[in-house]
Amino acid sequence: MRRVLAVHFVPCALFVAGVLALMRAGSFAGRSDWGAVWPERPEDMAGVTAAVLVCASLLGLLLRPFQVRAVRVLEGYWDRWLFTAGLAAVLARLQRRRWRALREQTERTVRGETARRVQADARRRLAARPPLEVQLPTALGNALRAGELSAGERYGLTTLTSWPRLYLQVSDRMADILGSARNSLDTAVNLCWAFLALTAAGGAALYDEPFLWWWCGTTTALAAVAYKGAITAAQAYSGLMHVAYDLHRFDLLTALHHRLPPDPDSEEETFYRLSQLFAGAGEEDVLYDHGQGAAEGDDAG
Repeated sequence: MRRVLAVHFVPCALFVAGVLALMRAGSFAGRSDWGAVWPERPEDMAGVTAAVLVCASLLGLLLRPFQVRAVRVLEGYWDRWLFTAGLAAVLARLQRRRWRALREQTERTVRGETARRVQADARRRLAARPPLEVQLPTALGNALRAGELSAGERYGLTTLTSWPRLYLQVSDRMADILGSARNSLDTAVNLCWAFLALTAAGGAALYDEPFLWWWCGTTTALAAVAYKGAITAAQAYSGLMHVAYDLHRFDLLTALHHRLPPDPDSEEETFYRLSQLFAGAGEEDVLYDHGQGAAEGDDAG
């Protein structure tokens, strides 16, 4: 229920309330009358509140299946259309330039406490980015890709194919922490979209009233703040993905009834073969381990 309210209802309610305010002010039809926005009678207030609640609920239900798409668009997966693909290439070059600048900063010889703190911050920011050759056009995309391409790969697992399976094996406490981080990410993304939509609505309604263009400036600034929050939440989520693999990668093998590897070299080989199987590129040539209970049952028979 908390996720529904925070992730889906609140952003939709903000958008619906903003558009309704523009409509009540008459901004789409001519000069705005902001005195007409706030209802004068209690029954009018109840009607406006009910309209916001109903419309926001319906809009949230309609958009809920597109949550993954809402995140992926802000990540920078824009290769489906010619114009956006060209824009993605330009922004990806900019992200690669920033990556190189951070790398150069981490390799410099510095003196002084302030310079060392700046260099340490550059190292932290570089560690939160994926490798140079797989940079995405946006900071949000790179924050998530850093986790998607390294959380499981340290042990030989392909994160993208193994994560849905490993997530089901994490402890209740870990699942709560991961769910909270994901809710923060999705809420920030949806707020960003809501404020961008309000910017578009304000531009359509107030284009002929320059003294009210502060509306578009304010909603754009709020969208930028929400986007920055999404980046921070994505970095936290990527870090938690690494922790989940550290603690629960062997639980994945146990759930699949595969034998646990005795050493790191065997572990990497086991997880590599498992990743190939998940991707449909390998054959399941393993010896199963069904546990002590199964062995005792066989002996009794």
